[in-house]
Amino acid sequence: MIFITLLTGVQCGPQSSSEVLDKGGLLDIQGHRGMRGLFPENSILGFLKALELGVNTLELDIVMSGDTQLVVSHEPFISSAICQYPGGEQISKEKEKELNMYHMTYQEIKAFDCGSLFNNDFLLQEKSRVSKPLLTEVLDTVEQVATDKGQLIHYNIELKSQLALEGIYHPEVAVFCQVAYQAINHQVDWRRITIQSFDFRILRYFNKYYPEVQLALLIENKLSWELNIDSLGFKPEIYSCEYALLSAETISELQEKNMKVIPWTVNDSLDMRQLIHWGVNGLITDYPNIALQIFN
Repeated sequence: MIFITLLTGVQCGPQSSSEVLDKGGLLDIQGHRGMRGLFPENSILGFLKALELGVNTLELDIVMSGDTQLVVSHEPFISSAICQYPGGEQISKEKEKELNMYHMTYQEIKAFDCGSLFNNDFLLQEKSRVSKPLLTEVLDTVEQVATDKGQLIHYNIELKSQLALEGIYHPEVAVFCQVAYQAINHQVDWRRITIQSFDFRILRYFNKYYPEVQLALLIENKLSWELNIDSLGFKPEIYSCEYALLSAETISELQEKNMKVIPWTVNDSLDMRQLIHWGVNGLITDYPNIALQIFN
């Protein structure tokens, strides 16, 4: 487990990771989709490698299958960019959205190979035949390994949802939130969970029915943070926008309102240094190894 102290260097082995995260001046390095810069995205392999590296928080995405299973996947369909048919045939870009996981059973989804395909965006990514895992499978595996190592790992879980796709690629908000809450509630202490979403409706539902859950507002628009918070209707614990939208002034203003600032997806070392200099609370990155190299 690694926490990075902005003023005094690296602090390892805290007594309680939740205690450390609640203190000021510490940086939370989150492995985006596990650690997709080096390993297949949203895979158990990637999550375990990120854990081994020393990442404190695993960032991941969930969608729902046709048999109401929570699948760890960024897209609600079988993406041609990262997956192949079970027999190894290529998936055409034109056909990928027909492979709608909300209309498939998990056994059908699991048959696809989503780790062997060369990815032009991540030239260093290690290739391995992997399947899209279930959320419960990820939590079970990571918790067991972390417990054996004496680590407390945090999870930043995004519910992939948008109004235009409701009933087509995912269920209505209430169903999605209820299923996600019940799945996590039986496995991990909520003090180590953040729920994030671009869909304001998801966050409003959790805020109303599960107020104990820490929430992160995902933002990619260029509206002011004040307008985004007003539109959401309440103040989340974390404001998580695209990193290029931030400035030192914006970070300071958000923190003065008692919100943490954890931008996505920061992969360049110069951008990392700038954001840390401005005082962000954490970084979501495909390359947590680069962040650790900077500070070590």
